[in-house]
Amino acid sequence: MEFVSPEGLRLDGRRPMEMRQIRAEIGAVAKADGSAVFEMGNTKVIAAVYGPREVQNRTQQINDQALVRCEYSMANFSTGDRMRKPKGDRRSTEISLVIRQTMEACILTHLMPRSQIDIFVQVLQADGGTRSACINAATLALADAGIPMRDLVTSCSSGYLNSTPLLDLNYVEDSAGGPDVTVGFLPKVDKVTLLQMDSKLPIDIFENVMQLAIEGCKAIANYIREIMLENTKQLEYRRGI
Repeated sequence: MEFVSPEGLRLDGRRPMEMRQIRAEIGAVAKADGSAVFEMGNTKVIAAVYGPREVQNRTQQINDQALVRCEYSMANFSTGDRMRKPKGDRRSTEISLVIRQTMEACILTHLMPRSQIDIFVQVLQADGGTRSACINAATLALADAGIPMRDLVTSCSSGYLNSTPLLDLNYVEDSAGGPDVTVGFLPKVDKVTLLQMDSKLPIDIFENVMQLAIEGCKAIANYIREIMLENTKQLEYRRGI
């Protein structure tokens, strides 16, 4: 199957180095301490953060830092197939762990000892790049909750199909079986906190594909900052500041 046409266009009309349209909204869950909806093309994710609060299970309490917990799930209607996915399946457990570890790299947990931060992420609509969308939604929700962070951690994927590096894969491209790289990135400190790759790539091509994903992360970070600034202006306006 041809994923890039002779004119240099992908199946959805994008250029190889073009991201899907991104959209975000803060404060989607009223009762949460922080929440956000994040969309990357047709992929739509909601995240809610509760905490820092008292540790529910005292045996898990950490004396010198906060306990970060994460739960990932996919809504039954999020994909085209109507198979019911059991709660706690291996993929959900793995993605929950990936999101938790990525978030722990940016949260200043030492400032909140003996407390607990819960991150809930649910995929409402899946069309490739769900892992990245979840991390971006969680970052925005943590910022909304006022959780102190080193930096905004953002995530984006890239792949290699038809001998062409492609940014931000959709479901059809993701399912093609080619190599794809998911990166989590802290733009201020210029540090990669997550790197996952399916399949193998020669090192020179891998560096190009990874750099493409990092550029995507930087673009998402700029967008998230704009959303947060706009949200702050709205809050100031409502309070008459």
